Amino acid sequence: MAAKEQFEEEEKKRKGNFWIWMVLSVIFRIVMIYFPNLNLSSRPEVSTPLTSIHRLAEGYWLKQSSMSPYAGSMYHGSPLLLSLLGPLTVKRIEGQPDHLLCSFAFVVADVLSALLIRAVGQNLQRAYYRNLRLLKVNLSKNSEFFPAGDIASLVYLWNPFTIVACVGLSTSPIENLAIVLTLYGASKGQVPLAAFGFVVATHLSLYPIILIIPVVLLLGNGLDAPPRKLFLQRSSSRVVVGPSRDSCSQQEEVINQSEVPNGFSLRPVMYFLLWVSLFSVYLLLLCGVSLKQFGGLWEMFRSTYGFILTVQDLSPNIGVLWYLFAEVFEFFRDFYLIVFHINILFMITPLAVRLHHRPLFLAFVLLSISAMLKSYPSVGDSALYLSFMGLFVYELVDLEFSFFLFCGYIGISLLSPVMHNLWIWRGTGNANFYFANAMAYACFQIVLVVESVSTMLNHDRKLRKLSAVRLS
Repeated sequence: MAAKEQFEEEEKKRKGNFWIWMVLSVIFRIVMIYFPNLNLSSRPEVSTPLTSIHRLAEGYWLKQSSMSPYAGSMYHGSPLLLSLLGPLTVKRIEGQPDHLLCSFAFVVADVLSALLIRAVGQNLQRAYYRNLRLLKVNLSKNSEFFPAGDIASLVYLWNPFTIVACVGLSTSPIENLAIVLTLYGASKGQVPLAAFGFVVATHLSLYPIILIIPVVLLLGNGLDAPPRKLFLQRSSSRVVVGPSRDSCSQQEEVINQSEVPNGFSLRPVMYFLLWVSLFSVYLLLLCGVSLKQFGGLWEMFRSTYGFILTVQDLSPNIGVLWYLFAEVFEFFRDFYLIVFHINILFMITPLAVRLHHRPLFLAFVLLSISAMLKSYPSVGDSALYLSFMGLFVYELVDLEFSFFLFCGYIGISLLSPVMHNLWIWRGTGNANFYFANAMAYACFQIVLVVESVSTMLNHDRKLRKLSAVRLS
């Protein structure tokens, strides 16, 4: 009884600490919003042609002037985002920073994303403990005191990438919220919520469409678990085999078989596709009504998805495509466009086959790959996949080069504004300075993805060995 009371007291204390850190993160963001002369919204690492609040304000002004928001090649986002955030860009409070209301909206989006990530982590950790109990495997005695959901949530709230994306008036927090909502709905089995988040996320930035694979696996298989054959092996080994089988042994077989995780369920997947179709039609109708006087849906597709796929804006960012297409011959441009975009699609199938039993981890890997290879990446994309990495803090505890990667991310973050300043403002460098920094950043992301997948597979092999030892 005393141990139980002590555990409940520690649980209450831990929850209190989480809320304290969350409130402090909100206060820190508000202080940074009021901090003068930061000018983070002009940084190419923070704002891209798709996420810049200044471009959104320009598009809203054009629409209010009875012109197409896509005129002049400034705005390339969703017309619905104009209706939601556009009015906040023109409202000014005397004596307060510009776009203050937009900043508060992004703070709220960050908090909601963190809470949803925490809920996903709690569900994932409960499923993780349940599977370990079924396999009779005990990996860590103290893991209960450090919940992965709280860790991932605080990583998202206190990640410098998340903070600068919020304070820098990037629309990345809105896109991240839609992605997190998708995975939260899928992990909880709430099909309409998952479909709504998926449609909104895909509409805002197109690349989340690759998350349909992990979402389908989440709905069909459930949360991440060790390979199903481990449970089948343990269940079959505990069945009494002999010439005569009494009622007790039959009951034991039924119990053992009920412990085995269910196979793939097609019904929630069909419901998900149905809801996605309904929400897509409804969203397209809203966009069609919003752009009825400005070219309709075709104008939206050309200026949003066409802009993303053809990489028309070659302004510098933390990605690698802008430099490549600035240097490549025009004759080869279409070929390289196909290669880069199909490269993402080619990775989906082998990863889905190898990690089908861990759909949330697969989502983390796909988010990392899209953040690395998308046309207009920003630090907000990196903030999302780094927070999802926190959900697997115990599976990835043996991650190699972790200190090297940590120092690399810090170094790249510090060098990027320096290289940009040497190139653009001081004139003592050239584009190669900034592009070398972007190449190093891409290399660190590649190492992170490769080592994370390798560590997770090694973790599954460790569970297989421990389960085999228990059976023997």
